[in-house]
Amino acid sequence: MNLQGRNFLKLLDYSKEEIRYLLDLSKDFKNKKKKGIPHRYLKGKNIVLLFEKTSTRTRCAFEVAGHDLGMGVTYLDPGSSQMGKKESIEDTARVLGRMYDGIEYRGFDQSLVETLGAYAGVPVWNGLTNEFHPTQMLADMLTIEENFGHLEGINFVFMGDARNNVANSLMVASAKMGMNFTCCAPKDLWPNKELIDTCQKIAKTSGSHLTFEENVKEATKNADVIYTDVWVSMGEPDEVWNERIKLLKPYQVTKEVLNNANPNAIFLHCLPSFHDLKTTIGKEIYEKFGLPEMEVTNEVFESSHSKVFDEAENRMHTIKAVMYATMKDKNE
Repeated sequence: MNLQGRNFLKLLDYSKEEIRYLLDLSKDFKNKKKKGIPHRYLKGKNIVLLFEKTSTRTRCAFEVAGHDLGMGVTYLDPGSSQMGKKESIEDTARVLGRMYDGIEYRGFDQSLVETLGAYAGVPVWNGLTNEFHPTQMLADMLTIEENFGHLEGINFVFMGDARNNVANSLMVASAKMGMNFTCCAPKDLWPNKELIDTCQKIAKTSGSHLTFEENVKEATKNADVIYTDVWVSMGEPDEVWNERIKLLKPYQVTKEVLNNANPNAIFLHCLPSFHDLKTTIGKEIYEKFGLPEMEVTNEVFESSHSKVFDEAENRMHTIKAVMYATMKDKNE
């Protein structure tokens, strides 16, 4: 499998076999990391991380993965670059592509990372955009395989705002890899029709089934994986909280929801999660709306079914696989 020089912008660009290769490579890197086996295969190369949206997991995963592979890593926060302000995205891409061997972007419109990928001349990786979150998907799939031993035939349920980047990407990942995807959300918060139609076509070739359901009990029956995300995404105005809470409170992942799934079902969340009052935003929401837990109850989050921290760790191993696969020399 040769992915040398490829961008990693969305899973729609990758075949099932290519995704499978990245997952297997991730397992190999995770094994090496756990056993303390050095793997500085990209020593002498340099990467830059462009963050227009902050993150804990994405930044740390890319930085540690880069250092483990022997690379130099530069982090640029929103105030450290002229991209989009005094310098166009195209020009920024061409400058950075002359200095670095790979570029990560985390920010807003998918068109921005697509433009970087078109002009940089080196691999560009999507750390998150408004539309897609492909590196998160690899971590999610690796976590599912670690718990069930396979992806094909897994009954996967996403609960919440299914229009966001995570839900979009999970639907694509499920269709590509043969998982049965159920969107459990109010109809107004389902993914857009164009993406649904695209995924339905992919699902026909992989054997997966895509279902869209408003009834929580019906959607979560026989679920192997229940996944949720925050109800208001990064960058959305605070004014949407009231409406979103009213829409999504019935879709909170509770112990009752988990009990309706298969006995060995797991709970996943891309994090951060508002499952208690130990965050500033969590406290603010409680003061305004009297809601001590949001998208998931603390009982579920802290239960043995919850694999969210395995999932968070797997961001590092899967991102390492993406960088290595797209940056390694052709003769390796």
